[in-house]
Amino acid sequence: MDLKALIIDDETTAVKTLALLIHHYAPEINLLKTTTDPHEGLFLIKDFQPHLLFLDIHMPIMSGFDLLKHVPQINCSVIFTTAHDEYAIDAIRFSALDYLLKPIDADELQNAFKRFLVKNSTGQAAENLYSNFIYNLHVERKEDFKLAIPTLQGTFFYKPEDIIRLEGEGNYTRFFFVNKTSLLTAYTLKNYADMLVSYGFLRIHKSHFINKAHVVNYLTDGLLTMSDGSRVEISRRRKEDVIDALKNR
Repeated sequence: MDLKALIIDDETTAVKTLALLIHHYAPEINLLKTTTDPHEGLFLIKDFQPHLLFLDIHMPIMSGFDLLKHVPQINCSVIFTTAHDEYAIDAIRFSALDYLLKPIDADELQNAFKRFLVKNSTGQAAENLYSNFIYNLHVERKEDFKLAIPTLQGTFFYKPEDIIRLEGEGNYTRFFFVNKTSLLTAYTLKNYADMLVSYGFLRIHKSHFINKAHVVNYLTDGLLTMSDGSRVEISRRRKEDVIDALKNR
């Protein structure tokens, strides 16, 4: 099967640079089309039917986000490209979608493309991820973002306030929620720690990441009691910092 990709970016230089990087670092892409016109991009999405879309977020005529709203059904994977935009990047990451920060780094492109190949080979449905992404873009507060958690049983969506804690299990992460359920996802704890640290979450151990709002008490034996009754170990080297952080929550 020919692997098809489409670049939509209003900057000609950015299009040429990304096309060269794809040629060198993603040779599995057999067919590549590009455009600097988002309206032509909409036509190409329908006519060319790419497997992978590289979409610039900030375009003056029509933003990448607005462009997606005009696509009735998104049947391809999307990798967003953007200069630094903290709010947009958080919305993308919370929705388990991919992005590349400009100027695009070759290693980051390779990593994003590898993730696409995995998703493509396993047939992971993306439409609900994009729906969640659009939701995240339109909420007034980042605290109301919903985090997409992909699992073997499907993708689930939770607000940070409903997450009690996370526990690393090798290259996997288990989530524990206020509704007494748990989910296991094939992403590392670090992946989520980087996202959730600004939402009141705290690393207390190499394998434990907790929501400070759900801490009930600290026990002198070095354990935290959480709102679901679970007890979580604090590592010795983090003990002092954790206690200070809990005092100031």
